[in-house]
Amino acid sequence: MFKSIAVAARDRGRMAEVSAVIARFGLDSLAARLGLGESEAAEGTEPRDLPTRVRQALEALGPTYVKLGQILATRRDLLPDPWIAAFEQLQSDAPRIPFEALRGEVEAALGEAPESAFAHFDSEPLAAASIAQVHRARLKDGTEVVVKIRRPGIRARMEADLRLMRHLAALAEARSAMVRRMKPAAMIEQLGREILDELDFTNEGRNADLLRADLVSLKRVVVPRIHWQWTGEQVLVMDYVEGIPPRDPAVLTAAGIDPSRIAALGAELVLEMVLVNGRFHADPHPGNLLCLPEDRLALLDLGSVGFVSPRRQHEFLTFILALRSGDPGGVADMLATWSESGEVPREKLLRASERLVSRHGTGALVLNAMVADFFPLLRQEGLVLPPDLVLIFKAMVTMDGVLSGIAPDFDLSEALGRMRGKLVASRLQRLAAPDKLETALLELSRVVEEAPRFLRAASARMEAPSPTARDDGTARAVRLAGWLVGGAVVIHAAVQLLVHWA
Repeated sequence: MFKSIAVAARDRGRMAEVSAVIARFGLDSLAARLGLGESEAAEGTEPRDLPTRVRQALEALGPTYVKLGQILATRRDLLPDPWIAAFEQLQSDAPRIPFEALRGEVEAALGEAPESAFAHFDSEPLAAASIAQVHRARLKDGTEVVVKIRRPGIRARMEADLRLMRHLAALAEARSAMVRRMKPAAMIEQLGREILDELDFTNEGRNADLLRADLVSLKRVVVPRIHWQWTGEQVLVMDYVEGIPPRDPAVLTAAGIDPSRIAALGAELVLEMVLVNGRFHADPHPGNLLCLPEDRLALLDLGSVGFVSPRRQHEFLTFILALRSGDPGGVADMLATWSESGEVPREKLLRASERLVSRHGTGALVLNAMVADFFPLLRQEGLVLPPDLVLIFKAMVTMDGVLSGIAPDFDLSEALGRMRGKLVASRLQRLAAPDKLETALLELSRVVEEAPRFLRAASARMEAPSPTARDDGTARAVRLAGWLVGGAVVIHAAVQLLVHWA
């Protein structure tokens, strides 16, 4: 397998491992269909267990391939449900390493032995994953912390995997039209950015500090403190938080925690992150959330954080509001804006939007159910969403699923309604920022300066001897120009006042 594919000498060993895993799980025919390998792609029905075998192969190949599968698990616009279900089961758990195998790197990162850096350090790991292992410790001032330690050699191995993936993605795109639609090269670039960010623990520390500052108004949301004295690229030290994952409402109730209040807080949290702050936890599953006494909610594992531009915030909110108000035209407009797969006939978009509105335009807004209809509909119509938008849907759907699990009557549309005023205020505040006003002032100044020329040209056209030059359309255009110039002058003056007050 892959014998004819040329790679750099340093990556040939890894290529041989990948080829062996593909052969072990019987994936040669799939590789050929994707434009890789030497055999002809097999025709006929896809084996029912193929998604499971691919998932097992990704787990066998290690953390880089597992993360690729986890990205694919979010792409319901590209893959049918059996593949999504298989990739959602991908596990990043890894065997625990004896601490002595980590000691050298920990001492280099801390500048001293952990036993002297901390009042207490537990050499038995608390948890282990593919990239890092976590240990309990106590600072000398008595603060309980966790110490996250990067696995030795993991960076070099994942960088080699990324080089190989880029090579294979480019090859598959060149050979297969089906693969080109999925844009694997762009997907691998996204994967590479996420992996490199997660491998440097200072990024996770900065994410925690930024999110904590973003969410200061949500008093019941906890983001653990980072202890920068001991934190670097390979080691992260943060407050230890003890709580209950939001999985079972009965367990929460028994601990004196109100599941309904947690659900309401979680909804406000995800809407605040995505639609107000533009920075959000990209994977808020129950393992990364903890419910605390007094109905508080803690965010953990902040290595993966997504960003939303103001334009995308506006588009996402417009889509949801058009859906909830029963406006298929508005939904279709957003689908046309988002499509990365070229022109799709307006009639097709409208038919698809009408089906979506008929199913989800009334009643409680259950994002999981809406997305279960939405993404297959996108596949049917040949629509491909931008990756950043997929990440937003993933975060919203994940949180929605968590909250619905602990509070079955939870309705995200109610939370959205409660936050409408805050969302509008944040948009207006952003538009009224001094830099925005100054930009608008410059543009309006240009219009005002050009106003005499516009009016002279319009007047000359109106006075032209040719009867064809003085039609009703010209008259309307002149009146419109007058209104626009007059409006620009008024707005120009208003913006000057706003800038002065700002």
